[in-house]
Amino acid sequence: MRITSKGQVTIPQNVREQMGFLANTEVEFFVSGNKVFIQKAESDEGRGKDLIACMKGKGTVALRTDEILAMTRE
Repeated sequence: MRITSKGQVTIPQNVREQMGFLANTEVEFFVSGNKVFIQKAESDEGRGKDLIACMKGKGTVALRTDEILAMTRE
């Protein structure tokens, strides 16, 4: 296996199937000495929750959601 210039590597299909790594599965990396380990993330919601928490309260328009949707449909 080769690492691409973007630091990407393909996990072989048999390994993905054995580990249950489906598309969009969140994973974690651990380093021990000169070895790297990969495992499913404890929670598959971490990144989404972090993103929502970061955006919460950032709205600058004093409109209700239904009002915004009505504007996008006009």
